[in-house]
Amino acid sequence: MTSPLRVAVVGSGPAGIYASDLLVKSEVDVKVDLFEKMPAPFGLIRYGVAPDHPRIKGIVQSLHNVMEKEDIRFLGNIEIGRDVTVEELQDYYDAVIFATGATADRLVNIPGEDLEDVHGAGEFVGFYDGNPNFKRDWDLSAESVAVIGVGNVSLDVSRILAKTADELLVTEIPDNVYQTLKTNRAKEIHVFGRRGPAQAKYTPKELKELDESPTIEVIVDPEDIDYDAASEEARRATKSTDLVCQTLEGYAMRETKGAPHKLYIHFFEAPVEILGKDGKVTGLKTERTELDGTGQVNGTGKFTEWPVQAVYSAVGYHPQDVEGVPYDEEKAVIPNDGGHVLRDNGGEKIPGLYTTGWIKRGPVGLIGNTKSDAKDTTSMLLADHLAGELTEATKRDPQDILDLLASRDIAVTTWEGWHRLDAAERAAGEPQERERVKIVEWDDMVRYAGPQDK
Repeated sequence: MTSPLRVAVVGSGPAGIYASDLLVKSEVDVKVDLFEKMPAPFGLIRYGVAPDHPRIKGIVQSLHNVMEKEDIRFLGNIEIGRDVTVEELQDYYDAVIFATGATADRLVNIPGEDLEDVHGAGEFVGFYDGNPNFKRDWDLSAESVAVIGVGNVSLDVSRILAKTADELLVTEIPDNVYQTLKTNRAKEIHVFGRRGPAQAKYTPKELKELDESPTIEVIVDPEDIDYDAASEEARRATKSTDLVCQTLEGYAMRETKGAPHKLYIHFFEAPVEILGKDGKVTGLKTERTELDGTGQVNGTGKFTEWPVQAVYSAVGYHPQDVEGVPYDEEKAVIPNDGGHVLRDNGGEKIPGLYTTGWIKRGPVGLIGNTKSDAKDTTSMLLADHLAGELTEATKRDPQDILDLLASRDIAVTTWEGWHRLDAAERAAGEPQERERVKIVEWDDMVRYAGPQDK
């Protein structure tokens, strides 16, 4: 193969961008087309991170620098499997990497989950992050709210519910989100985890920052600070686990500071039923648990009913399948051997198809895991190329795929278009001295980032 290796990467979140970067930085001559079904790039960083986390949002700058590379071309507003099939992609590219992430909510699977005021955390995140796939308003009339789960998404949801709208106005939240948050009546947020402090999936900095708002008081019951042998070993083994436990112990032992919004973190309370009347949430029933020595818990038979009017499930995300690509429903991943897409678990690899990120390993881990994932996958792809195991694409001109998309009247958004959209969002924020105000309507994003009238 004398012309550059042509690779399609599907998904422009961190996983897809890191994979693209590794490919174009390799010793092989590689050209990457980075496909995205949204009109704008950056995936989870744009649409899955709370707006009051500017430190994490700063990752966008490093991703932005990658996207500026001339060997990477961004093609947005395209859904693979719908606008272009996977089989068609293989006519235009020597290899395809799927980095489509995870956006759907996992279920808690307890009675009452179908009540009107039960929400997946991802739904709420989609609302306050201005994701055009989610609704534009939100019922925030509940004065007491339950959040199920003790990970960073749970922290984000709890914090947004506990803060005032004016505290968040300095961020990039869209105007509709600000106006809705002004109606928030929540005074108590109750966060529930079925195990103990050492099993919480928080990161230390995010947990510590939770209490920095003058309107939020974090409360932990001293009786919930408990460790068994496995928990103590977890603290010794991982500094971050120990720091999380220290922070929680500090919350449990301190004097109250009198902030108006109370955020309770309850450990050893396993949700067993969401209570309701006339289709509305009236409470959450939990069973008290206790550690069994291995870091796991057993039920005690003691139940508590917590009077809440809304429940948010923050127990993780669920990757969704891509039409035309094998998918393991049970594990919710593309079957793979660490990089190659397999026909089924343990089956033969499909030549030219690869996967990375959450769709490869499940929605766990941080940015560091995503980088190592991308390294494993791209190393496999490049090794296959050098070994002559890839089937050469027949339509190799970079214009060919654009002609196909144009023939289907798809308004492709581009990297140049992202600069226009970015500028428009920043301009919208200037009158209020905000960094940006996010544009949320799909058609408006395409209007800025898509084809321009000559």
